[in-house]
Amino acid sequence: MIYQLIRGAMDSHAAASIIISIALMLFCGFAMTRLTKRLRLPDVTAYILTGILIGPFALNLVPASVVSGMEFLPDVALAFIAFGTGEFFTLTALRRNGAKVVFITVLEALMATAVVFWAVYFLLGVDLVFSIVLSALAAATAPASTMMTIRQTGAHGDFVDTLLQVVALDDVVGLVEYSVAISLALAAVGGSKLSAGNVLRPIAINAGVLLLGGLFGLLLKQLMPHRRSTDNRLIISVSLLFAFCGICAMLDVSPLLGCMSMGTVYINVTGDEKLFRQLNYFTPPILLLFFVRSGLSFRLDALTSSSASVGSTPLLTVGVVYFFARILGKYAGAYLGCLGVKKPRAVRDYLGLALVPQAGVAIGLAALGERAIGGEAGIALETVILASSVLYELIGPGCAKLSLYLSGSYSNRLEDLVPQPATVGEEEPSAVELLIRRIQAIQEELSRTSDTSEEEQAFLEAAEDQLAALSRIRAVGVARHRRG
Repeated sequence: MIYQLIRGAMDSHAAASIIISIALMLFCGFAMTRLTKRLRLPDVTAYILTGILIGPFALNLVPASVVSGMEFLPDVALAFIAFGTGEFFTLTALRRNGAKVVFITVLEALMATAVVFWAVYFLLGVDLVFSIVLSALAAATAPASTMMTIRQTGAHGDFVDTLLQVVALDDVVGLVEYSVAISLALAAVGGSKLSAGNVLRPIAINAGVLLLGGLFGLLLKQLMPHRRSTDNRLIISVSLLFAFCGICAMLDVSPLLGCMSMGTVYINVTGDEKLFRQLNYFTPPILLLFFVRSGLSFRLDALTSSSASVGSTPLLTVGVVYFFARILGKYAGAYLGCLGVKKPRAVRDYLGLALVPQAGVAIGLAALGERAIGGEAGIALETVILASSVLYELIGPGCAKLSLYLSGSYSNRLEDLVPQPATVGEEEPSAVELLIRRIQAIQEELSRTSDTSEEEQAFLEAAEDQLAALSRIRAVGVARHRRG
């Protein structure tokens, strides 16, 4: 009865429908994370499952008109993700990474694309356009799960350094691959013959987007107020990101590479890491809505159906083949890349396991691809990526933790967690004394660790500075009033 009253009110009032739907998406997404955290699953999985649960194939709580009206969310959400990625491309980091990491990253990304294309197009006989775009999406990874696992385990060493550098560069290669693939696919759909122009044109377009993004990064630096801890920082940065997305939408190009360039230029000309922390603390509701909306768009019925536009193979089969082919390609590419640059065996054997997760960028690109290709092929593309992303996020953290353990980057043994305290000039301590000393060392280490994340701390500092500024303004006003 209550459900019917709410749906009736939502159907009769457009504004109420939108507002209630957004509130429902936010609250249900949060509630689902309470369950997934107990299962040690990432929040992305909770958000996608929430969208499926409240979507048209389950509870049907969100009207289709609201879902279709949120087509701008992938552009906005991915703009924030890409801008944040630009923080990792400082000149110092690029010099330190060197050509070895670039070689590994390019090889593992291209290998994943090649294996998926062979399996989907030649093995299953799926449509060429669909195969091109789907295989390009295989290059992208989701570094969030891997980085979360590294923080939880306290892993360190050459394996961790290489892994962090690879995942930072991985999505760049994936974005370039997607840009080229979608241009080739659209040319094939339009009946154009494959030529050098079809390949060079998307590269030139993305080069222009990179240049425009760099100019926006310089503009952001110029517009940023000298007092770096005011709320104007968020207003200026968000407005420029939105403006850049709008320009790219008018030009019908992806804003991802440009936003990444914008973040890269800004961090290199200012060294201002605090802005990235503040944006990271500001964006969770936007990303939550994006992933829940992706779940709402998920077509459960399409998994068991076959579409003439993608071939006679059911999408469930395509999804399963894509799932395993991408893992095989990532592992083989990472192995061969490490072998080519003579990385240690521990890195070579287990790096591919940590590259399994796939979510944010791939889902966003799939949404853009669905909009560009359109029709049944576009729906099928997004369906396969969403279904596989849920599976990747389920097993990804486990694979990352296993790779860190097997590579020797962390250990569960007490003597490895905390170095043995020095005992120069003392007798050899007993096992009990050694245990007590290590417990004390752990307690001292924990006491130095703040419960507040860097993102939250940066956001709180900005709020405190703004409050202090308002207090000064009020004090001046009161003083003038008294003198008057």
